[in-house]
Amino acid sequence: MKNEQQLRTEIRQFVLNELLMGDATAMLEDEESFLETGTIDSTGVLEVVMFLEQSFGMKVHDRELVPENLDSVSRLVQFVIRKKHAA
Repeated sequence: MKNEQQLRTEIRQFVLNELLMGDATAMLEDEESFLETGTIDSTGVLEVVMFLEQSFGMKVHDRELVPENLDSVSRLVQFVIRKKHAA
């Protein structure tokens, strides 16, 4: 299992490349909300879920599609860690 820093780096790279289209000047702080900053929409949520499932070999269930799990880099990191520990 990757450590927290490796997860954070990988997730930040995904956000930069896929959600921000490579615009490093638009990169958020790890705690900033994707929704509040307009970084993500419903299509973006699906992209995030596909990224998590493909990159970390996990299944994201419908009940887990909530801002507490998916709405910032830090929340994504913690969500992946919780899922991996529960597996």
